[in-house]
Amino acid sequence: MPGEDYREASLRIWEEMAAGWEGDRQSVWDDSRRVGEWLVDALAPQPGETVMELAAGVGDTGLAASQRLGPEGKLISTDFSQPMVDAAQRRAGELGVSNAEFRTLDAERMDLDDASIDGVLCRWGYMLMADPAAALAETRRVLDDGGRVAFSVWGDPEQNPWASIPARVLLEHRGAAPPDPYSPGIFAMASEARTRELLAGAGLEPSRMENVEMAWRFDSLDAYWHFVTDLAGAVAMSVRALPEEDQSAVRDEVERRVEPYAEGAGYRLPGICLNVLAA
Repeated sequence: MPGEDYREASLRIWEEMAAGWEGDRQSVWDDSRRVGEWLVDALAPQPGETVMELAAGVGDTGLAASQRLGPEGKLISTDFSQPMVDAAQRRAGELGVSNAEFRTLDAERMDLDDASIDGVLCRWGYMLMADPAAALAETRRVLDDGGRVAFSVWGDPEQNPWASIPARVLLEHRGAAPPDPYSPGIFAMASEARTRELLAGAGLEPSRMENVEMAWRFDSLDAYWHFVTDLAGAVAMSVRALPEEDQSAVRDEVERRVEPYAEGAGYRLPGICLNVLAA
């Protein structure tokens, strides 16, 4: 899909997903806490700094960092989806966060001055962007001297069955060929070599690259299927677009393949992220 068409489609997807992410915000944060806390600890926000979160979604990672910035510091929480920005702002209000501002912003074309940001956070965003190289170059442009970026992307598909299983079942059901592994998508930056190449092209040097393990926990198949159809981005939209009979067939096959991850009446589906600190 051409870049601009992809951007428009991606925007529609994440506007549609915002309600699910906001509704399940606490469980998502609980399951992925190790990933988010790694990013905040690695970035090491200091009092008085300005930190921006890109592709913030409902904002939990940035809001965790805001606690370290103090009243003189500032968090800029951004997403290209206005419903996501609104959800993050509501969460900040619930938490009583007063040192944050919320902006609709395209990470590939930032309306920000050069060298205006001390630190950037991005959890699960760069790999979904139409042009991650451009987004990383923009990140480098807005970072001040001594600025750094901490981000997370999803690792190897085989180690992320929560996502790779429904995606593979969908492809097989539709008789579609596997996508280009480097095209925008959840696993587009799973390769450490590919991520290093993108960073080098943007003038960024990684100082830490670590695999961070986590797990998604679901009380039932219904809970997992809700995640697949209401939070899982392009996969969710693809499932929703199927006729009801085909949706049922896909669900039945997904249920069969996730059986090895059953725990009691529920499921524990492992995941692994590639977390990076660069400057």
